[in-house]
Amino acid sequence: MNQINMKFAVVANPNKFEVKEVLKETIDWAGENSVSLLISEETCKLTGFHNADVIQKTNSDKEAIDECDLVIVIGGDGTILYTARISSHSSKPILGVNGGRLGFMTDTKFEDLKEALQKVKSGNYTIDKRHFLKAVDSSGNEYYALNEFLFARKDSTAMINITAEYDGSLINTYWADGLIVASSTGSTAYNLSSGGPIVVPGSGVMLVTPINPHTLTTRPLVVRSDKPLKIRVEEQESDVSFSYDGVHCKVDTLPLEVEIIASDLAFNLIRLPGQDYFETLRNKLMWGKDSRRN
Repeated sequence: MNQINMKFAVVANPNKFEVKEVLKETIDWAGENSVSLLISEETCKLTGFHNADVIQKTNSDKEAIDECDLVIVIGGDGTILYTARISSHSSKPILGVNGGRLGFMTDTKFEDLKEALQKVKSGNYTIDKRHFLKAVDSSGNEYYALNEFLFARKDSTAMINITAEYDGSLINTYWADGLIVASSTGSTAYNLSSGGPIVVPGSGVMLVTPINPHTLTTRPLVVRSDKPLKIRVEEQESDVSFSYDGVHCKVDTLPLEVEIIASDLAFNLIRLPGQDYFETLRNKLMWGKDSRRN
């Protein structure tokens, strides 16, 4: 990869206050290091950065990704998931810069930004491949999730029945507010909030986590992701929603039947020297920190 006149795409959440400061620092660094920044017209407009010489405006974030050498994502995990959706066709390396509050895939902090960008420019990094889960419904429609698929009750206080089969064997018919099928990457997202376990990325598993199940002995389950998990929701009193990484799909009729398995598609997350997954967990979840101690 040519290190002179490199092109970095910048995908940012301009609605976050912290992003503007991170973006300005990135623009200043690019000007000092002969790097062009491909930024969508909309992001430039919303952040007020129009006239910097290093900026090449594009019609969309996807166009910026298509034309770049690597991608800088500024925001939180929501911005990472958005980038994953629009770049699933691409194998471009992606650096997550924390411009939000809690982000497990945006490891780079503002104070370390320039050093991180220098390492990325010189190729001093490794790739942490995060594989998508793939879902196929009974009509043949395909959906890809980096974090999770969600089946949940919609506009109702009544619980729903959801049946799960794994590799041809019945697991359970859940009576709950919903069911999460998460990747190991998504284990620290909605799965964690719902009492599911944390799983190290790259473990080759998916997690089946019921949301507020009626029976307290109904627990989360971890299964291999290279075998099919079939989820079926019969017609019932409550309407049901189906979504992937927060994107809602239209459910016209029940029963809804979806088969989920690991995908070959991967999100190439940049891992810089010294970054450690367990250190990220300790920092983000404040493990070992006790306000009673100085």
